[in-house]
Amino acid sequence: MIRTHRPAAGVCALLAALAAGIAFPGHAVADETEQAAPKVELVLDVSGSMRTADIDGGTRMAAAKQAFNEVLDATPEGVQLGIRTLGANYRGNDRKEGCKDTAQLYPVGTLDRTEAKTAVATLSPTGWTPIGPALLKAADDLQGGDGTRRIVLISDGEDTCQPLDPCEVAREIAAKGVGLTIDTLGLVPDAKTRDQLSCIADATGGTYTSVQHKEELTDRVGQLVDRAADPVVTPVATEGTDQCSSAPALKSGLYTDREEFGQERWYKVDVNPGQELRASVSVAADRAVNPDYGVLLRAVTVHGREIVRGEASGTGRTDVISTGLRYPKAESDDEDTTPETVCLQVTNSFSAAGGVKTSPGLPVELTVDVVDSPSKASDVASFGLGRGWWLLGALVLTGFLAGLVWGWVSRWRVAVWRTN
Repeated sequence: MIRTHRPAAGVCALLAALAAGIAFPGHAVADETEQAAPKVELVLDVSGSMRTADIDGGTRMAAAKQAFNEVLDATPEGVQLGIRTLGANYRGNDRKEGCKDTAQLYPVGTLDRTEAKTAVATLSPTGWTPIGPALLKAADDLQGGDGTRRIVLISDGEDTCQPLDPCEVAREIAAKGVGLTIDTLGLVPDAKTRDQLSCIADATGGTYTSVQHKEELTDRVGQLVDRAADPVVTPVATEGTDQCSSAPALKSGLYTDREEFGQERWYKVDVNPGQELRASVSVAADRAVNPDYGVLLRAVTVHGREIVRGEASGTGRTDVISTGLRYPKAESDDEDTTPETVCLQVTNSFSAAGGVKTSPGLPVELTVDVVDSPSKASDVASFGLGRGWWLLGALVLTGFLAGLVWGWVSRWRVAVWRTN
């Protein structure tokens, strides 16, 4: 799927970013200075097709082993890493037994590089490709703790254990709000394998990468392990309601939710006089949807009067659509410091393609930030330019006058030339 915006969409995104304050909240919910240990599990396909010798003159299995050894040497201290296999043990033709063939080769925990390398060296391509069951087990392996959790799946073929669709498994994992990301890598994949691995990654906000060389595999797996060690703001799962009166009260932070097709969700935020509310929302199309869709974010009073809105639309050229808004509450003339309850309404106009499940809802990420108002409301309304409009106006006027002078001089020179 094409993931680039048209120029007009880029302009809209820029305005939305300006309106939302661009940055993540200054008072994020998670404390980045005391991050729990990140957990990563490498899930390796060891099915019979990994014997194929089409990666730099060697087998796919040999390329995977080399990549694992180099990644294990470079894994950052503090990352708890584990390894799970699929299709590594059962050699028979019983599909039912073959689809149970997933095992933890090395438990998630403090890394003993020698022990992990020894375990990898014993692997030999064997059986089936139970991707769905392996992802379910890997999610269980990573439970516990509040740190980053990441599954890195390396496979060279489609899941052979349908009807347990691995894409649906990934969506179920995401719907649980466990904050787990699945990244996928396809070793010389065909179109069907690429589509399936892309779907798995998209369902959890992960990435898909097609790999055809050993160095590409090593570099990409290493990047994903390193990324798990980066400080992050962990989103907090929340659940919006169908009306403002019963909506959850949010503070500054990053939140995740699910929203059905065409549904609206409500949230509440308290804003004191002299403060500014900055909010943005992103809705992801984690499954096939019809083109022409949009998202609307409205700030409304408890009495239903609209204060400000942000909206964006798409035509199927991107998987995520975002918008934002800003609302500065003026200082009170008296000593009244009573906060105003602002209702945030998130509405989407996505529609499902034929045969696509509508449950669970689409992933929603909501950013809320309440800060001291940086300037007067009139300045904020100018897309954050404030008094910069004076400079912009001066530049426009200067350009206009310069154009008039240049035009007069040019006509004078032409007149003189014709006279002579």
